[in-house]
Amino acid sequence: MAGYIAVRRAAETRRASSTSLAARVASALAIWRQRRNLAELPAYLREDLGLTQSQVLRESRRPIWDAPELWRS
Repeated sequence: MAGYIAVRRAAETRRASSTSLAARVASALAIWRQRRNLAELPAYLREDLGLTQSQVLRESRRPIWDAPELWRS
């Protein structure tokens, strides 16, 4: 019985930690869209956020798979 429970918990953990392909694509597209919108911000909005043009360019040029862990959940 204990072996069955351990196997079942391992399977549930794998399922919970794996993300579907559709979810990964949706996340990548959302990141791409957010970075594109950031790059297109007018200067007065960028300044309201306290960002420099170089910071905006650096962030907007990052690849879509390079996202903070918080965004991936």
